[in-house]
Amino acid sequence: MAEWWADAVVYQIYPRSFQDSHGDGVGDLEGIERRLDYIADLGAKAIWLSPIYPSPLADFGYDVSDYTGIDPVFGTFDQFDALLNAAHERGLRLLMDLVPSHTSIEHPWFREHPDWYIWAPGDGPPNRWTSAFGGSAWARDPVSGRWYLHSFFPEQADLDWRNPAVHAAMTAVMHFWLDRGVDGFRIDALDRVMKDKLLRDDPPATEPFGLPLRGDEEQLQLIHSRNDPDIAQALAVMRDAAGDKLLVGEVYMRSALVKPYLEYLDTAFAFELYQSPWNGDALRGAITRTLAAGAFAWVLSNHDFPRLATRWGPENTAAAAVLLLTLPGMAFVYAGDEIGMPDGPGVEPPFDRAGRDPHRNPMQWEPGAQGGFTTGHPWLPMIDAPGVDVAAQLGDPDSLFALYRRLIALRPQLGGGLTMLEADAPVVAYRRGAHVIAINTGAEPAGGPALGEVLVATEPGAASPDGTLAPHAAVVARA
Repeated sequence: MAEWWADAVVYQIYPRSFQDSHGDGVGDLEGIERRLDYIADLGAKAIWLSPIYPSPLADFGYDVSDYTGIDPVFGTFDQFDALLNAAHERGLRLLMDLVPSHTSIEHPWFREHPDWYIWAPGDGPPNRWTSAFGGSAWARDPVSGRWYLHSFFPEQADLDWRNPAVHAAMTAVMHFWLDRGVDGFRIDALDRVMKDKLLRDDPPATEPFGLPLRGDEEQLQLIHSRNDPDIAQALAVMRDAAGDKLLVGEVYMRSALVKPYLEYLDTAFAFELYQSPWNGDALRGAITRTLAAGAFAWVLSNHDFPRLATRWGPENTAAAAVLLLTLPGMAFVYAGDEIGMPDGPGVEPPFDRAGRDPHRNPMQWEPGAQGGFTTGHPWLPMIDAPGVDVAAQLGDPDSLFALYRRLIALRPQLGGGLTMLEADAPVVAYRRGAHVIAINTGAEPAGGPALGEVLVATEPGAASPDGTLAPHAAVVARA
């Protein structure tokens, strides 16, 4: 029997930006509970919550200061339990965000258990490793005077996963939430968990990394600062702790390099497709390479990168939905993508030092400067674009939201496997069971495969009887 997640759609919620229940302008757990019927109506099978742990907010929740607490801005454990029970009553699973590679330097562990972290052996950085946000990955601790490793901001010290005490501590964290009833974890920055034990420098790159990097990282072969061959030790610990619950890995590498991780994970995000240009050749290549590497989860937006509507253009949001929701395996939908939300204006000065505020503006439930998100002042401004809100789309059978619903409902009928089909260069076309999917990535009509009865289309007249697709159009048809 297939696991519940085999073809599941998971709805990602960035809690600060989903629904505020008490007017302080910040989303919270009670607000999420109020919107569960909306998520269930969309057809999702699970929700993933970005971190709700206490945090000094250097990295907005990804600098965890207590893995077994809830930041008061989001609510209480009673409210978390109410949310979890309400989700389960609606057939929705709940995934937590596990951040195992680092903690906040304000986490008690950093002072109480310094041997749980990675320190330079001498007085100064031992190598030229760089952080994800630029600059050296080493910082001096003002208390001890020693240098510690931080793969992200200096406020986020890297844990030493070669220490069995870290294994035991993180196992206890996972058991805490699993015992509470959660259904699995999305694991953050998994390729950063294990580093070279000798702290050797990364050598010059011999081939392209295959995914977007900062300029200085593109010159390096990133084999010592991350993705150490001993990663299996950490993966085995997490797999054992999770038991049969779902583990989804964020492993920011080419699909072929992620394959060893899948021996322990249930799935990992397909970043090759995520970062692909919107053109037929690039998309076909990304899909083919990813499917060859194993069971991946498809995703086209999240809280770290420009939104789908901004990256690929609003004219392509409907066709991109067809692509995302007809590929085999899990699919993740970032809250707001189903109504076509673009990046927002962010705020000045920015909250996020890495410039990611525009990907995190609050969910637009209705028009206006408060957008049905809050009765107060939203922590980031609302996007408030014409027609890009839930209220405008819920009753419209031709809306993007309605298209998402139809595609999600159709997913269980698509059958296993995927076979690429011949088509003009701009058209990505494939067969799944008795269904043909064709997506025109171009701005001109283009020829696709022969189609039978069209079941779902991005617009009226999206495809002609001979298989010609309108610009930016996509269809799902019976073969």
